[in-house]
Formats: sequence, structure tokens, C-alpha cells
Amino acid sequence: MLAGSDKGGLLLDTHIWVWLLDDRQELTNPKLWPQLDRAATEGRLFVSDISFWEVALKSAKRQITLAPDAALWLTRAERAPGITYLPLDRAILIGSTRLENFHADPADRVLVTTARLHGLTLVTADAAILACAGVTPGFSVLDARR
Repeated sequence: MLAGSDKGGLLLDTHIWVWLLDDRQELTNPKLWPQLDRAATEGRLFVSDISFWEVALKSAKRQITLAPDAALWLTRAERAPGITYLPLDRAILIGSTRLENFHADPADRVLVTTARLHGLTLVTADAAILACAGVTPGFSVLDARR
């Protein structure tokens, strides 16, 4: 069963955003997709600008393959209906350095801080983030794993 707010805003972890736009439903809990559709329709679906950086970086390192390429994929992703993109700001950048008991991945730290500062639930299948969720105050997570 998925836990998380069905009424509040949802911030997509980078991999969830990629899976959503590439229609990779088989990679997550099937109950997640109706929640994402509803959130998009209601204007409650968000992606951090750090995810653009993370997709471009992972593509450059050949850790992910996007068709036709990362630059075009990101241009198309930017126009996806129902998603609001959140810019990085100084409060998020500084806050990301102040997370205690949280792993070192800078993109994950930015995502968690973005969720905290905007009062959003982070949607993720990332085991490291999920493990930190219980020890990171002020942050809600929706476990998207199968």
C-alpha cells in the first residue's frame, strides 16, 4: 500500500519523473499512477530544476539512455502537461547542506530540501532516500517501489 498525501503536492524524484514521461509503469507500484494522474490534473505535481541537471549528468555519464538524446528529451519534458517546475533558490541550496543523518548525494539533498520548504511529499523508489525518511524531520515521502 502506498503511503503519502493524496491531497497535497507531490514532488517527483528524478527517476520517477523519467519513468512517468517514458511510461515505465512496470517499474513502480501500480497504485502510484492514478495518484500521479490525479495530482497532475489538479496542479499538484512538481519537479525540481535539479532533476534537469541530474538527467543531463546521468546521460553524459551514460548511466541512462534517452531517446533521441538528453537535450531533446529535456526540451520535451519541460512541456509535459500537469507538471510545475520548481527553480532552485538560495534557501534550498543552503538548506540542502544542513540535513543531518542524510546521505551525501547532492541531488537527493536538494530534492529533500525542496520538498520540505514547499511542503510537498517526495515520490521516490530510492532506497537511500526512503531509509533517511524516518530520521529526517519535516519531510514526507511516498514509497513508489513495487
